[in-house]
Amino acid sequence: MKQDFYSNGKLLLTGEYVVLDGALSFAIPTKYGQSLSVEEIEEPKLIWTSLDEKGNIWFENILEITKDKVLQSSPSDDDYTKRLIQILNATKQLNPDFLNKQTGYKIETKLNFPRNWGLGTSSTLINNIANWAKVDAYNLLEKTFGGSGYDIASAQNDQPILYSIENNKAVSKKVKLNWNFTNQLFFIHLNKKQNSREGIAQYRSQISNNSNILNKISELTTKFIGCNTLLELESLIEQHESLISSVIKLKPIKELLFKDYPGAIKSLGAWGGDFILVTGENSKMKYFRDKGYDTIIPFNKMIK
Repeated sequence: MKQDFYSNGKLLLTGEYVVLDGALSFAIPTKYGQSLSVEEIEEPKLIWTSLDEKGNIWFENILEITKDKVLQSSPSDDDYTKRLIQILNATKQLNPDFLNKQTGYKIETKLNFPRNWGLGTSSTLINNIANWAKVDAYNLLEKTFGGSGYDIASAQNDQPILYSIENNKAVSKKVKLNWNFTNQLFFIHLNKKQNSREGIAQYRSQISNNSNILNKISELTTKFIGCNTLLELESLIEQHESLISSVIKLKPIKELLFKDYPGAIKSLGAWGGDFILVTGENSKMKYFRDKGYDTIIPFNKMIK
């Protein structure tokens, strides 16, 4: 019997970093994501194959299933193998019946976006495995990668969400965007992937008393959802960038790379890589192409 699972990718439009400490944040699930297919086999092994968006194998390995844990079939220094085994064993801790038969599985994962885009290669995998094993994906995330959990909420929802952590629990609420200016919003990839764990460490090293910042970002998030004009959104973006910049002691991406661009630019997630949100007419995107940024995705083609 074959089982299939799918999880959405994610982008965090407001609340980067401060979402970790409870700020109300705005996230969108993307049309891009990752699938997981599981087929039972007789041997107690996991035959694992991971495909990229072009159908090419980027990872494959065979893992051994014992009564208590998943093990490498042969010694390996491969970081992805170690991380995968960590996830699977954490899953077994949450559900001891998971991978507890005398059989094994042939597993195939498939991304429909490039791995360096930062849309959630890890979070979509966590959510898919959690669904397969019937465990709580937030608990599995906590036992493995950590983080705020907004990416899990995005993986599980098919429309934009307001997200926060309240009393150590994830709270997400679906929202409807009534923006009539989405044809002037674009996501542009900065040609490099940012390590979110490094970004979090940078944030933790800088933050002290942050209750005032949390309240301000939460207010801006609410205004983001409800804004009616592009001009209003651009003002909110500039305010948000200035606030986060003051917290993490880094310059906003517009000031660093695109100082002469007339529209607004906002970092999404860990600053310095992955996607940015840019305002402007389609014709204005030539500015970024001329600088070598060719991955430009209109807002409506990204958001699920």
